[in-house]
Amino acid sequence: MFGLEHFELEEALGHQYALETRAIRVSVRPAYLDDQSDPEDDRYVWSYTVTIENRGKETVQLLSRYWNIMDGAGRVQEVRADGVVGAQPVIPPGESFQYTSGCPLETASGTMTGHYQMRSASGENFEAEIPAFLLESPYERRQIH
Repeated sequence: MFGLEHFELEEALGHQYALETRAIRVSVRPAYLDDQSDPEDDRYVWSYTVTIENRGKETVQLLSRYWNIMDGAGRVQEVRADGVVGAQPVIPPGESFQYTSGCPLETASGTMTGHYQMRSASGENFEAEIPAFLLESPYERRQIH
């Protein structure tokens, strides 16, 4: 009755977003941090917890990350850097790596998307896509179309 679209919608409604590329499943759960935000000073802060799950048959290593961050006014910031949270984790088959980071914006909402540069144990480099996700605050609600 319901296909993949329903599954993805349910995850988005639960404020968890997930995408699988080449047996690497990346899921993200953002959270607005009211105690670190100051709307009167145009400062809105979110945390996001990322889980990278290796559903493949080969060990992989996360080498670098790329983020595309767009605030509610359409301003884009791109971030490219080695690893995540100071690490370049190795993820064996059936295992996962989880970390939490943060993002401040000058607007009450925004979106993030990106990818990780990965390397398989056989030496092949590939990108694992990060699903687009919303940064929502109680001050504004947006939708991904």
